[in-house]
Amino acid sequence: MTTLIIIRGNSGSGKTTLAHQLHRVLPDSLLISQDIVRREMLNVKDQVGNLSISLIEQLLEFGNQQEQFVILEGILKNSVYGPMIHKQIQYFSQVVTVYYQLSLNETVRRHCTKQVTDFTPNDLTRWYQRDDSLRVEGEMIFDESVSLMMAEKQILTKINKY
Repeated sequence: MTTLIIIRGNSGSGKTTLAHQLHRVLPDSLLISQDIVRREMLNVKDQVGNLSISLIEQLLEFGNQQEQFVILEGILKNSVYGPMIHKQIQYFSQVVTVYYQLSLNETVRRHCTKQVTDFTPNDLTRWYQRDDSLRVEGEMIFDESVSLMMAEKQILTKINKY
């Protein structure tokens, strides 16, 4: 019985911070970060059919067999990763989906609080997608008003771990 937690949103929205916090508090959890798989492990462009899609899928399958919780986080554009995500959702006993739907201004503001970044606010503006939620039942949409602590509490409550 494995729970899949999917945290998605624009770059700089806070999804990685939330994913790492959940990974710290949830025993027997596997954290899969799109940036690590796509940029660091495989060094491929974020486009339809890229190799990271199948590797993420294999990691999800491994986590489903070996762990109690699997946390998948990243921008994970619907147009690129959506079909794989929708397919994988059906294989987990419980699924929690989160989408950070923040304004461009808030995304840039949060990005500017980071000490080290590989990209500029202009890059964020180019990449920004207003709404790319999965549109699955029960998807939690977080806006600017949801703090890290609030997001963590909502997810842990949903999986009965709060």
